[in-house]
Amino acid sequence: MTEPMTIRARLAAPVATVRRALTDAVELRVWLAEHAEVELPRRYEFWGRYTPEGDAPHQRLLHADDRTLRFAWTLDGVETTTEFGLEPDGDGTILTLRQSHFSFEEAMSGSSIRGVLQTFWYLAIANLNDHLDGRPLLPRTDFTSADLRGELLIDAPTDKVWTSLTDSEQAGAWFGYPIGIEPWEGGRYAMGGFDSGEAAKVFDVKPGRALSIDWGSTGVTSWELDESEGRTKLTFVQSGFDEGNPPYGAWTGIVSGFAELRRFHEVPDWKPIWL
Repeated sequence: MTEPMTIRARLAAPVATVRRALTDAVELRVWLAEHAEVELPRRYEFWGRYTPEGDAPHQRLLHADDRTLRFAWTLDGVETTTEFGLEPDGDGTILTLRQSHFSFEEAMSGSSIRGVLQTFWYLAIANLNDHLDGRPLLPRTDFTSADLRGELLIDAPTDKVWTSLTDSEQAGAWFGYPIGIEPWEGGRYAMGGFDSGEAAKVFDVKPGRALSIDWGSTGVTSWELDESEGRTKLTFVQSGFDEGNPPYGAWTGIVSGFAELRRFHEVPDWKPIWL
């Protein structure tokens, strides 16, 4: 069973600037897709390796005005509907993304590429916000590859980044979801907190520097911290999964969370963009 999905975010730019980033092909190629072509009001297309089923454009423009963009997007043989809505919010913009045909079951099983839609849009919107804010973008997921790895620089000391990654309260704050963490060999890593009843296993711990998490069928998440000219380089890798069915949805969710990890350290009086 599919269910409508809604994501809301507060972006650091006025409505006109956000609309231009959503509808200008050159900007779309920066934050969303490898390839994009836009000719309003009749054409809105994006494709390439950073797009699910991105072998060719599969979008059909339905509506575009100053505050709304709506298009059909065929994925795994089903025509879904994606809509962006923009509202002014002081000097910024409230963006609302509505996506049809999202199934949590498909997200968990990997049975359809539509299962990646939620985390795909979270990462895309996080990168849109960083693009508008002049920050380097997070690595986009390459849906043609089983090599899931990336890195980013965080303008904070390594010890503070380590704490924010391994302290349950801090990690839950920037990720936007409760996380229970026991950052030692054999410890638990529980999305939803320790009361959720399910936990991954922590191993290969190098205190202050590196840690791995065994998620079972979706593989192992490993990250490592290194000092880089007063900043911290975070390297992250997903491995040990079925390469015939890479966990693109889970991986994309992990990467999208790192946008708020970076902002948590770099933005004074930090608040998450997600509403």
